Amino acid sequence: MSNKSTLKMTGTLLLASTMILSACNNGNSNQTVKANTEPAATEGASNAVPAAEKPTGTLKVQLVGDFSLEDKTDPISGKTSKGVKVLKEEFEKQYPDTSVEFVLMGWDNYNEKTQTMLQSGAADVYQVPGITTFVEQGLLEPLQPYIDKDSYDLGKYLNGQVEGWKVMGPDDQEPQIYGLPFIGDARVIVYDRQLFDDWGVDYLSESPTIEEVLDKASKMTGKNPKTGEQNYGLTFKGSDAADSVMNINESLGGQWGTGFLWKDMKLEFNSDTMVQALDLMKDAIKYAPEGVMAGQGAENFLTEKNNIAINLRESPGFINNLANLGLEDRYEAALLFKNQKTGMGGMFAGSPFAIGASSSNKDLAWEWLKFSGSEFFQQYMWEEQRSQSMPVIKAAENWSSVQEIRQMDTIVKQMGQLWTPRYPYRSGQPRYILSENVERVLLGELSSADALKKAQEEATKWLAGQQ
Repeated sequence: MSNKSTLKMTGTLLLASTMILSACNNGNSNQTVKANTEPAATEGASNAVPAAEKPTGTLKVQLVGDFSLEDKTDPISGKTSKGVKVLKEEFEKQYPDTSVEFVLMGWDNYNEKTQTMLQSGAADVYQVPGITTFVEQGLLEPLQPYIDKDSYDLGKYLNGQVEGWKVMGPDDQEPQIYGLPFIGDARVIVYDRQLFDDWGVDYLSESPTIEEVLDKASKMTGKNPKTGEQNYGLTFKGSDAADSVMNINESLGGQWGTGFLWKDMKLEFNSDTMVQALDLMKDAIKYAPEGVMAGQGAENFLTEKNNIAINLRESPGFINNLANLGLEDRYEAALLFKNQKTGMGGMFAGSPFAIGASSSNKDLAWEWLKFSGSEFFQQYMWEEQRSQSMPVIKAAENWSSVQEIRQMDTIVKQMGQLWTPRYPYRSGQPRYILSENVERVLLGELSSADALKKAQEEATKWLAGQQ
């Protein structure tokens, strides 16, 4: 294969990896989901609904991402994944006299489209990674009454998965449950064991500190002692640099701020630990390819031709890339940096399902939310939609298909230690203000202290304008 062709394929694979929650190709996902012979009562007995009491009617479910109703074949791997009709058929079997209709859409302007759908009552169940905005407007149904009514067991979900999606409505005094997780996601540190071996450097520990990463990255930047090729100690995605800085800040004992609603929010963008964290990122960039802030230089990461030892933030879809290229044993995962007191660190991510306040069939919509937490549903997502979903239930830890992928142990652990509730400042302009100023520091335009002071002032002013 020519270099040009190789680079083209690599770019495609990396795109699929980094868009774990976006439109992307299905990877290692042609295994067969348990057929419709799967026991219908995948919920605990206490959650089972007597047949005579089961709601009926039509249920409209909105899904965002690379979903299709029918089976489809991945153009890269050649593997075929089953469409979401599998979910429709199973739900309709479990709930007679019902009909599921999907509204499938891509990620382009999904928040705006979802807003319109919620206001017009176009669906009953919505996939809402941007849940905060909709709850603030009273567009989603609070779920605690449904949970209490059915004594629904939230303990089935991985640690932090329910808490991560808690948000506050206009009348809430503290974060409440408006959505239940069905797509899991987390970033992890990924490193190339072959380069570590070439340089004679010990592998990263399972939960490294930023100091450990910088120390080892510094030892692997230069001419590879075995191949003679130029190596780099680390890389990261320039547009995500602010999230890495926040993660380092957490490991130093800091936090993003406090509060949840705009009117109560107090940001800590210019704290001492944030300045220290950004200075550490400035150190990190010395070991990265020159074009890292422009998204250049890491095109071969996760391939045979890789020349970068560590990626600070990789989406879990990298396991699909490794499987497609037969490189499962070459790359390893490590946990993001964490606060030593709280044990938490890293941006919470994924997607929950929620019930539209305008739904005309809320009881049936609630049954779908419970269905999405069943082993049948989660196994379907894992086997057929792996490129855009990690499991969110504890039972997945016992699946042989999860256990046989070595890096999944780290990914599941990471999902259980993400910072919750989800950073609320990322739902508005403060997210972009912080990102812009962090990037200016890494481009050499501002000092860390000046940039974060500027970010704090601009973001605080924006918050004041929301009251």
